[in-house]
Amino acid sequence: MSKTINDPWIKLKNSLNQEEYELIHALEMLCVLEDQVAFKLELDYKLMDKGNSTDKGNSTDKVCLRNINDFMYFDGEQLIGYIGICYFGGAAMEINGMVHPDYRRQGIFSKLLKLAISECKGRNAGSILALCDNKSVSGLRFLDRAGAVYQSSEFEMYLNQEAYEKIQKQTHDIIFRKATNEDVSEITRQDQIYFGDDTDEENGDDVENGIILPEDEEKRGNIVYLVQIEDEVIGKVKLELINGITGGIYGLGVLPEHRSKGYGRAILLKSIEKLKEAKAAEIMLQVATENSKALNLYQSCGFQETSRMDYFEIK
Repeated sequence: MSKTINDPWIKLKNSLNQEEYELIHALEMLCVLEDQVAFKLELDYKLMDKGNSTDKGNSTDKVCLRNINDFMYFDGEQLIGYIGICYFGGAAMEINGMVHPDYRRQGIFSKLLKLAISECKGRNAGSILALCDNKSVSGLRFLDRAGAVYQSSEFEMYLNQEAYEKIQKQTHDIIFRKATNEDVSEITRQDQIYFGDDTDEENGDDVENGIILPEDEEKRGNIVYLVQIEDEVIGKVKLELINGITGGIYGLGVLPEHRSKGYGRAILLKSIEKLKEAKAAEIMLQVATENSKALNLYQSCGFQETSRMDYFEIK
């Protein structure tokens, strides 16, 4: 039986402070242990953003929000529900969240989701994607009832150190050049090739408005590298170090004219080397489940699947 909510209120933030981060992370760990599922909340990434806009009060159907990324539902001082919006450039905004196991089936998630959707619409999101662990039966049922439409899935993979030590490490003398804001057009061009990302032509956005600028990314702990052979760009990758512990590899791609030459593997291996030099204790990445070529590459370099996240579009 669910616990009674005695003092409900909702806190809205455009970024997190340390205390809020710890409250949300504690709720996440509680739900992970209870349900044996994974979340993709990007809390460490959000903590790097130091803006502070706070509101406290009950939500209403007519509320109009702007630039709110975190929606926290409290009972008195206890955080019992959370939804976060993540935006990494492009058209889509991602939503992920959870409710305390003792307070479920009382409409908490529905209320927070309504606010999050309103916020995304107010920011002219090209699409709204809700994320759910493939093992979360209750989460999948909720999204089905909400009319969300399945779009895709991705595996989260972690490097197995023992397997990694056994492979050949040939990096083809590739060069990692840290990207600057002047490289934004090239980064956008490559993202369109690899991932189908596009700018919002209907709203007149140019390429600079379609992505987060590389130098802003670096302030949040993400470094975008353009990969070169001598002076010729052949691909790119983004590396992240979270709390000095977890290294992340994202957006890895090789331009079509340079494929089938072993450069994808070389970029991956050099990325691992860089993260190890930065003292990453563990290294992870994400890959679309249908991308068998990339999946095989990552497995061959020692990565193993740990969870599967499903993406649903909210119409």
